[in-house]
Amino acid sequence: MDNKVDTSAEHAENAVLSCRRHEVRTDGAPTGEEPEQVIDRPLATKSPAAWAYERLVLYIQSFEETLDSEQEVAMGFAGGDAGVLKIEGMGFFDPDIVTFYGTDTEGRKTQLIQHVTQLSVMLRALPKQPEQAAPRRIGFQLRADLERSQG
Repeated sequence: MDNKVDTSAEHAENAVLSCRRHEVRTDGAPTGEEPEQVIDRPLATKSPAAWAYERLVLYIQSFEETLDSEQEVAMGFAGGDAGVLKIEGMGFFDPDIVTFYGTDTEGRKTQLIQHVTQLSVMLRALPKQPEQAAPRRIGFQLRADLERSQG
């Protein structure tokens, strides 16, 4: 059992530091323009799953902004032969599970369920389906849902 007690100043400082975001890129892409969080709620009120989900939404949305009209976002997973999943949905199950829904490169229905401590995601650009008039932008749908349901 952890008996450590933070002073109010330490508690406030830890809350600010835990939301910090910093990036440096060599490709000339702008950094630091994206918000640090989707929902303006104290970090202490977010479970590890909700907090991981929220930050993934920001990264996916930012990645999608760099894609052309013939590409959609997909994710690859580190470790094992999980392969690549074209993102069609994402969710979390408090306190510590994040799940991804979609299709693999063969078009098979796929779902990955992952503990937040094992989360390792690589975003990829894949061609959109030829029969689709416009690419799907899941990041913007995920963010709108978060703002609607949590705001």
